[in-house]
Amino acid sequence: MRFRHPDGSTVHLAYCTNVHPAETLDGVLAQLRDHCEPVRRRLGRDRLGIGLWLAKDAAHALVTDPSALRGLRTELDRRGLEVVTLNGFPYEGFGAEEVKYRVYKPDWADPERLDHTTALARVLAGLLPDDVTEGSISTLPLAWRTDYDDRRADTAHLALRTLAERLDALAELTGRDIRVGLEPEPGCIVETTADALAPLAAIGHDRIGICVDTCHLATSFEDPLSALDALSEARVPVVKSQLSAALHAEQPHLPDVREALAAFDEPRFLHQTRTSPALNSDRAGGTPIAAALRGTDDLGQALNGEALPDASPWRAHFHVPLHAAPAAPLTSTLDVLKDALARLVGGPHPLTRHLEVETYTWQALPAELRPRARSQLAEGIAAELTLARDLLTDLGLKELP
Repeated sequence: MRFRHPDGSTVHLAYCTNVHPAETLDGVLAQLRDHCEPVRRRLGRDRLGIGLWLAKDAAHALVTDPSALRGLRTELDRRGLEVVTLNGFPYEGFGAEEVKYRVYKPDWADPERLDHTTALARVLAGLLPDDVTEGSISTLPLAWRTDYDDRRADTAHLALRTLAERLDALAELTGRDIRVGLEPEPGCIVETTADALAPLAAIGHDRIGICVDTCHLATSFEDPLSALDALSEARVPVVKSQLSAALHAEQPHLPDVREALAAFDEPRFLHQTRTSPALNSDRAGGTPIAAALRGTDDLGQALNGEALPDASPWRAHFHVPLHAAPAAPLTSTLDVLKDALARLVGGPHPLTRHLEVETYTWQALPAELRPRARSQLAEGIAAELTLARDLLTDLGLKELP
């Protein structure tokens, strides 16, 4: 989906296909047929943007076989789909029964991560629509916080500088400007937008920036306006933003709240949980500014025993559908998304032109909330995109055909 910003530039809205995990190129082609095109049809659109997730085997097949890449581009065109952004965070196995910590490997200190991201950039350059010259890729925020020392940090920074050089060469060769954004996530070396400033300064290249995921932003109790202002002041490019909402519990000490949270404690993904015992407000509107953040790696750890103080609200890294907040006593952090979006694209010029709805947890929801058929999943994704579309038009953007 494309939108015209008041400054005349085009803002792209897509949804991420990591909700339909596939490890092979054949699996990706099946996604287009079985999921992506049906979502487009439900929206009544001639064209729909998708943010492709390409596992290592699919990416390798595309980068080593020009005919396969041409075939994918043809299939996208035939089904009314377009790609300007890729999700390069998961390397493989995102559809496994248990993902948890595996999603953080290989990290940026491992050569496989550089090779994979280079392949993704080359693939994206070949998939961009004819009238689009800019592409974006989101990636792991360096590494999970453990087993990461100064030596591995130096190796990771060197890998990203090497990637930047390769992106420069790719632009020279193809005329396509591909940029990569570190995606801050709770528990990682780069957990918050503030954590990204030093490593990005060390890398020092405008094709390496940040991907702002609004669920992660909210989980870490970051104020979206302060965070985005700090990125702008530091001249850190926002390569893309993933529009997502976290799980919020206002009174986690109450038994019924804990019971409701327990329904979201599932075995497939990590649901890092955070609280900020010291919250204050320093701007009109009362948005909390976090201090002394406390957390656990997973929701179950927070619920068991006294690992996390429960006198202040909890937020869990669980991407809940944008249009369907959990039933009381829980809710979502949709308001954080709205505040972030207003700053990202509501000003005189957009801070980013690539937006991606990323709710990959549909099948991890409590059983009664999960879609039971492809048609139900397509309906839910279409509803999320409709909400995002309405938010954009409310900010003054004009939807394009």
